[in-house]
Amino acid sequence: MATSTQQGLVGAARPELDLSGADWQSGSKGAGDVQIAFVEGFIAMRNGAVPGSPSLIFNPAEWRAFVVNASHGAFDLT
Repeated sequence: MATSTQQGLVGAARPELDLSGADWQSGSKGAGDVQIAFVEGFIAMRNGAVPGSPSLIFNPAEWRAFVVNASHGAFDLT
């Protein structure tokens, strides 16, 4: 039976993605808990320390905005 774990986001409706066979990737250093997977034209993000927890789902434009803003420090907590 296919499983889907995702969290709804504000904005356009998200399709029900089957993430059970997703190829999850960690950051370049492999030390972080954040993992991403590219599935059916969307990008899923999850907490790798708790793989069964809900995933955030981004469309390509949202993902690009997230990456650009993160690289400019928009989400730094210090």
